[in-house]
Amino acid sequence: MSERQWRNSYQLSQEQLNSLEEAEECMEMLDIDKAEKILLDLLEGDSECVPVLNNLAHMHGRYLSDFEKAVEYYEKVLEIEPDNAWARDERRRYARYLTYD
Repeated sequence: MSERQWRNSYQLSQEQLNSLEEAEECMEMLDIDKAEKILLDLLEGDSECVPVLNNLAHMHGRYLSDFEKAVEYYEKVLEIEPDNAWARDERRRYARYLTYD
Protein backbone atom coordinates (compact mmCIF):
# COMPACT_ATOMS: atom_id res chain seq x y z
CA MET A 1 0.00 0.00 0.00
CA SER A 2 1.44 3.37 -0.93
CA GLU A 3 1.34 6.42 1.31
CA ARG A 4 -0.96 9.24 0.42
CA GLN A 5 0.92 11.95 -1.46
CA TRP A 6 0.19 15.61 -0.81
CA ARG A 7 1.90 18.86 -1.48
CA ASN A 8 3.99 20.29 1.35
CA SER A 9 2.88 23.84 0.54
CA TYR A 10 4.31 25.23 3.79
CA GLN A 11 7.69 23.66 3.06
CA LEU A 12 7.92 22.08 6.49
CA SER A 13 10.95 20.02 7.38
CA GLN A 14 10.61 16.28 7.81
CA GLU A 15 11.07 16.81 11.55
CA GLN A 16 8.19 19.31 11.63
CA LEU A 17 6.00 16.94 9.62
CA ASN A 18 6.80 14.06 11.96
CA SER A 19 6.06 16.19 15.01
CA LEU A 20 2.75 17.39 13.56
CA GLU A 21 1.77 13.80 12.82
CA GLU A 22 2.70 12.77 16.37
CA ALA A 23 0.66 15.66 17.83
CA GLU A 24 -2.36 14.68 15.72
CA GLU A 25 -2.05 11.06 16.85
CA CYS A 26 -1.84 12.22 20.47
CA MET A 27 -5.04 14.23 20.00
CA GLU A 28 -6.79 11.20 18.54
CA MET A 29 -5.66 9.15 21.55
CA LEU A 30 -6.84 11.99 23.85
CA ASP A 31 -3.32 12.61 25.14
CA ILE A 32 -3.98 16.33 24.93
CA ASP A 33 -1.18 17.40 27.26
CA LYS A 34 1.42 15.70 25.08
CA ALA A 35 -0.15 17.02 21.88
CA GLU A 36 -0.13 20.55 23.27
CA LYS A 37 3.51 20.29 24.32
CA ILE A 38 4.56 19.10 20.87
CA LEU A 39 2.61 21.87 19.14
CA LEU A 40 3.88 24.60 21.48
CA ASP A 41 7.45 23.39 20.97
CA LEU A 42 6.91 23.60 17.22
CA LEU A 43 5.45 27.08 17.59
CA GLU A 44 8.55 28.21 19.48
CA GLY A 45 10.60 27.31 16.43
CA ASP A 46 8.26 29.11 14.03
CA SER A 47 5.61 31.38 15.55
CA GLU A 48 3.83 31.76 12.18
CA CYS A 49 3.60 28.10 11.20
CA VAL A 50 0.05 27.87 9.90
CA PRO A 51 -0.35 24.08 10.27
CA VAL A 52 0.73 24.29 13.92
CA LEU A 53 -1.58 27.24 14.62
CA ASN A 54 -4.47 25.40 12.94
CA ASN A 55 -3.82 22.29 15.02
CA LEU A 56 -3.65 24.31 18.24
CA ALA A 57 -6.90 26.06 17.37
CA HIS A 58 -8.56 22.75 16.55
CA MET A 59 -7.31 21.19 19.79
CA HIS A 60 -8.53 24.09 21.92
CA GLY A 61 -11.93 24.17 20.25
CA ARG A 62 -12.71 20.49 19.89
CA TYR A 63 -10.87 18.80 22.73
CA LEU A 64 -10.61 21.50 25.41
CA SER A 65 -13.75 23.55 24.69
CA ASP A 66 -11.60 26.64 25.11
CA PHE A 67 -13.38 28.52 22.35
CA GLU A 68 -11.74 31.84 23.12
CA LYS A 69 -8.26 30.36 22.65
CA ALA A 70 -9.39 28.54 19.51
CA VAL A 71 -10.66 31.81 18.03
CA GLU A 72 -7.39 33.51 19.02
CA TYR A 73 -5.32 30.90 17.15
CA TYR A 74 -7.58 31.04 14.08
CA GLU A 75 -7.28 34.84 14.06
CA LYS A 76 -3.49 34.47 14.03
CA VAL A 77 -3.81 32.14 11.03
CA LEU A 78 -5.97 34.73 9.27
CA GLU A 79 -3.42 37.47 9.96
CA ILE A 80 -0.88 35.32 8.12
CA GLU A 81 -3.28 34.00 5.46
CA PRO A 82 -6.31 36.28 5.11
CA ASP A 83 -7.80 34.02 2.42
CA ASN A 84 -7.69 30.84 4.52
CA ALA A 85 -11.36 29.85 4.23
CA TRP A 86 -11.06 26.87 6.54
CA ALA A 87 -9.63 28.98 9.40
CA ARG A 88 -12.27 31.66 8.76
CA ASP A 89 -15.10 29.11 8.92
CA GLU A 90 -13.73 27.44 12.03
CA ARG A 91 -13.17 30.80 13.75
CA ARG A 92 -16.78 31.70 13.03
CA ARG A 93 -17.93 28.32 14.34
CA TYR A 94 -16.19 28.73 17.70
CA ALA A 95 -16.90 32.44 18.01
CA ARG A 96 -20.61 31.59 18.23
CA TYR A 97 -19.95 30.08 21.66
CA LEU A 98 -18.33 33.21 23.06
CA THR A 99 -20.34 35.66 25.07
CA TYR A 100 -19.17 39.23 25.04
CA ASP A 101 -20.36 41.62 27.73
